[in-house]
Amino acid sequence: MYLAQTTVHGQTHYSIRESYLHQNRFLSRNLFDIGTDPAQYIVYPGGNSFYIHESIEEQLNDLEVYPKDDELEDIFWRFLDPAIRRALETFRNRQNNLKRRKFPKARDTAKAAKFHIFDQRRILYLRCGRTNQQNIACVPHKLFRVLTDKSRDEIEQMFMEMEKILAVREYKTYAYVIFSLKDFFTQWFAQTAPKLLDQKVVDEHFLEEICRLNSDLAFWGGMETGDSLNEYLVRYAVMYFDYDYAQKSFIEEYIRNFINSRRDYHPPFTSQKSNLEEAGVLFKETPEELKKMTRKDLVRLYRKRIQKLHPDKGGNHDKFIKLTRSYHHLLKTKT
Repeated sequence: MYLAQTTVHGQTHYSIRESYLHQNRFLSRNLFDIGTDPAQYIVYPGGNSFYIHESIEEQLNDLEVYPKDDELEDIFWRFLDPAIRRALETFRNRQNNLKRRKFPKARDTAKAAKFHIFDQRRILYLRCGRTNQQNIACVPHKLFRVLTDKSRDEIEQMFMEMEKILAVREYKTYAYVIFSLKDFFTQWFAQTAPKLLDQKVVDEHFLEEICRLNSDLAFWGGMETGDSLNEYLVRYAVMYFDYDYAQKSFIEEYIRNFINSRRDYHPPFTSQKSNLEEAGVLFKETPEELKKMTRKDLVRLYRKRIQKLHPDKGGNHDKFIKLTRSYHHLLKTKT
């Protein structure tokens, strides 16, 4: 059993659901509608004790569902009175540790299970903070064990809860990583600085991937889907389009603006002689002096000149670009 939440007319509604095996796949069904306030089913007889109202267990028994051990308490734990929850937290953790020690060799169905790659990417990011997931095939299967014996609905409810650890500034990066949008680009910075990419192209690939996942019957595993975007995927569209990547340094922002302003620009072919003459004017040195300069001298001269030509220092933007291009060209000629 697990706790599920849905939004109806702007309000969060809760229900108890169950994943069950049907024709070699796990489906889900509603067991008990809790409403908007699950705390109303928690009874406090006194002290730090509590129990879940018997009406819930009675209805579950009518459906031939019999909760195991503290299963109902686990479902309602987050809605418990904060003071009582703090008082019982240590005892609860100790009990969970004892359970793990009692069964050190639990059934490892994860090794034989085939988890969907989208679920694996989400787990790897949320558990390990991994944005570089090139070696995801080498990740130990036990990391994904939490996905076993669950319906698609239960898995999505689990991820909704896990994603609460994300900071707002991570939303778009998270969406970029789990849909593996970097795979559509060859630029070296596609992995570490996606904001430098052409965002219109990135948007197109995101829409393609989220629509492809929406129509992937293997992913939904028997869960009913409609023609519109599934409600479990809507939050990723919001994360991607309603938020921006985390703010980076000035130099990254400058490079992004520079790339965007020069996307369709192709510098004309020029000979080595004309390059030297242009560089001489920009560096205020003769072509012969530039040829004689060591790599160290050229770097020193370049740093001196950009202090005057940098746009932020009141310099000319076009001259600054030409100076930088000439500098990199000359730098290749220095050993």
